[in-house]
Amino acid sequence: MRVILLGPPGAGKGTQAHFICEHFSIPKISTGDILRQEIATGSKRAEKLKKIMDNGDLVEDKIIIEIVKDRLKQDDCKQGFLFDGFPRNIEQAKNLVDQGINVDFIIDILVDDIEIIKRLSGRRIHLDSGRTYHIDYNPPQIEGRDDLTGDELVQRDDDQEQAIRNRLQIYHKSTQPLLDWYQDFFENNSNKLIKINGMQPVEEIKAQILSIFAS
Repeated sequence: MRVILLGPPGAGKGTQAHFICEHFSIPKISTGDILRQEIATGSKRAEKLKKIMDNGDLVEDKIIIEIVKDRLKQDDCKQGFLFDGFPRNIEQAKNLVDQGINVDFIIDILVDDIEIIKRLSGRRIHLDSGRTYHIDYNPPQIEGRDDLTGDELVQRDDDQEQAIRNRLQIYHKSTQPLLDWYQDFFENNSNKLIKINGMQPVEEIKAQILSIFAS
């Protein structure tokens, strides 16, 4: 099973990706995760990447494509994979086709911008563990403090409202042409491109997605 999972930042792609990958025993390939791992190395390229991501901008296609090509060579991708938030534009999609990498389904999770801003700007992180909270949906027991350690929680730079608005603007500008391109590419197989209402409860979204694969 080869799946592309699309949706704006904060749409819940990570949660649904976990369900899908567990169901099919395939790896999730998230360019965001890979880039953050690169940033953690402190390399010269890492400094450039951090600045780009903190501003809510997109990393250039050349770097992203190199990262994805390296990841697909690993053994756990032989039985399939899930792309989380990739490709982001037509050039990246064409590159996949040029490499002979076809996909079975594209799932597009739809959430309106106001909700996305609320979800992301309220997110707080415990840096050492990665535990995530939300000031409204999942608040810590003590405001601003991690439940287990009492350490201070932080707001990531890319979760600042202006950075979120910038990310959304870029996403909408690049993704609609991408969806139109895939619609033309699939021609009569339009059932490969599925739109899901991401404003529903998590379990309902999961059930809808898994029912698509079963049909």
